[in-house]
Amino acid sequence: MSEVTRILSAIDEGDPHAAGQLLPLVYDELRQLAAHKLAHEKPGQTLDATGLVHEAYLRLVGPADGARWQDHGHFYAAAAQAMRHILVDQARRKRRHKRGGGQQRVALDEDKLAACPAAAEELLALDEALSRLAAEDPEAAALVQLRYFAGLSVGEAAKSLDISRAAAYRHWTFARAWLLQELAGEEPA
Repeated sequence: MSEVTRILSAIDEGDPHAAGQLLPLVYDELRQLAAHKLAHEKPGQTLDATGLVHEAYLRLVGPADGARWQDHGHFYAAAAQAMRHILVDQARRKRRHKRGGGQQRVALDEDKLAACPAAAEELLALDEALSRLAAEDPEAAALVQLRYFAGLSVGEAAKSLDISRAAAYRHWTFARAWLLQELAGEEPA
């Protein structure tokens, strides 16, 4: 049993000090995952990797959740899910009218007077499509979530999901094609 799995078990059993022991063990890896994800976001993001990790960690070990994890792979899958929800919630907040929802950000550099693309809209569309994929193929959706939101490789995601690399590549190929079709708005053949 790894140290992370042991501490996760202690959290499940209600040990009040276990959450404090977990963060130093997983912080660097979670921060790398968050930095990888945020590197793919559009410029102007107000949330940095540290903030994303802290918010996700609070959601994972907070008293309101009471989540149970079988092992460290399950914990990282939950972390990817939490990061996804945080980024989607932030995109929704940015889209609201009181937050300037319909406005476009304009760079102050006079040489580049161009608006930033609508990253929030793309993220929300992906979230909706991913939810529909989860209804059709939950394992493929979980794999996409680990790849896209946690930045894991196909091999790392396969290990986290406890499936073979071959199965992971099949799920990844199917999910990519399915999501591209969904996001393009095409009808299934």
